[in-house]
Amino acid sequence: MAKLGKFIGAAAGFALGGPIGALVGFAIGAVFDGTTVTVQQGSQFQQATSRDFALSLIVLIAAVMKADGSVRRAELDFVKAYLTHSYGQQKMEELLRILRDVLKQPIPLYEVCLQVRTNMSYASRLELLHFLLKLAVSDVQYSESEKQIISQIAHYLGITPADFQSIHASLHINSSSNDIENAYKVLEITENASDEEIKKAYKKMAVKYHPDKVSHLGEEVQKSATEKFKKVNEAYEKIKKQRDIK
Repeated sequence: MAKLGKFIGAAAGFALGGPIGALVGFAIGAVFDGTTVTVQQGSQFQQATSRDFALSLIVLIAAVMKADGSVRRAELDFVKAYLTHSYGQQKMEELLRILRDVLKQPIPLYEVCLQVRTNMSYASRLELLHFLLKLAVSDVQYSESEKQIISQIAHYLGITPADFQSIHASLHINSSSNDIENAYKVLEITENASDEEIKKAYKKMAVKYHPDKVSHLGEEVQKSATEKFKKVNEAYEKIKKQRDIK
């Protein structure tokens, strides 16, 4: 388990303090089978690390999974696939063990989100929400309780309703469909917008979701940001085609 200690210890960021640190510290203790792990108190760090993002995500994933009182296999499989793709097999196994232990604990959601909001950039928080929505829509049994808790998390994280709707709509955009309604939602405009307003909206969204904004969180988070960036472009292309905008 030494390698797990190296991974977590390297975090040295805000996630090892406050309510997230308390939850993760408990989980690390369980994983280490009695090995002492010191959890930092305080969260005065200038920039979140890749591991801060991973540990914050794990805690929020647990909150969503616990929302309807049961953890479904489909959800775990989706999380496992994402973590493997993003962090590799070894780190996936480490993070999955932490997730399983966090699931056993009560999660102070407001305090966790406040800690994240205080220490993460808005672009980073958008990526957390992006994953949670992908997790939710991947499950054919997307329950009302899950919808409510993700909305609550978005609110606590300081995500605007328009950005929440944009990310949600982007998950239903694909190049083969003629889904104009969602295309407008992705760009956060209405179908009554002028061509000039559409162009301005596209430029604004392209800046907001540019992958470089989360480059400090590592390649795995940049990959997720690139997905949303591509959806913004797809939405714009659909509207341009519909309106014959050059």
